Amino acid sequence: MIVNFSEACERNKEPILKILRQHLNNGQNVLEIGSGSGQHAVHFATKIPTLSWQPTEISENLQSLQSNLEQYAGSNVKHPVELNVCDELWPDCGFNAVYTANTLHIISELLVEYLFRGVGKILEKEGMLIVYGPFRYQGEYTSESNARFDQWLQKRDPLSAIRSFEYVNKLASDQGLKLVQDILMPANNQMLIWRKTI
Repeated sequence: MIVNFSEACERNKEPILKILRQHLNNGQNVLEIGSGSGQHAVHFATKIPTLSWQPTEISENLQSLQSNLEQYAGSNVKHPVELNVCDELWPDCGFNAVYTANTLHIISELLVEYLFRGVGKILEKEGMLIVYGPFRYQGEYTSESNARFDQWLQKRDPLSAIRSFEYVNKLASDQGLKLVQDILMPANNQMLIWRKTI
């Protein structure tokens, strides 16, 4: 039985996989930021066996992630490691792809900035950053449900919020990342894909 099972991961894993197949099919070494229960790591690495997938989590969630991966992950999923995005040292094993889902609206704005700086340091040239989640565009929500979700987020934690696309795209650009695709996904989410150009 999966610890910290996520219904959202189950719902979105196939639509995300469809996009990942288009971009991660050449044996990439993938760093996943905020692996949660590990459901995405297990599913994507199973369905694209040429990938090498490195799951990460903050310290308090690492044990449950490790337990799930020990039960369900294949050989191309690496042992999970601790990663706090504000740490100076990140895993650095020649990553040519970084993936994160439903994290930017949970962590604080400061941690979002640390995340992009860390990606800029460890992502190889021509590597891709792939981000899944909800975003605002020119200050507007893409749906009424996202507006309500953002209100709920900020009541729960004032530092959480659905981020502005323009804001995160500027953070990416500052790290030499160029947007190559912005894909509308189910449930009013987006898939943002950047490529590192320097």
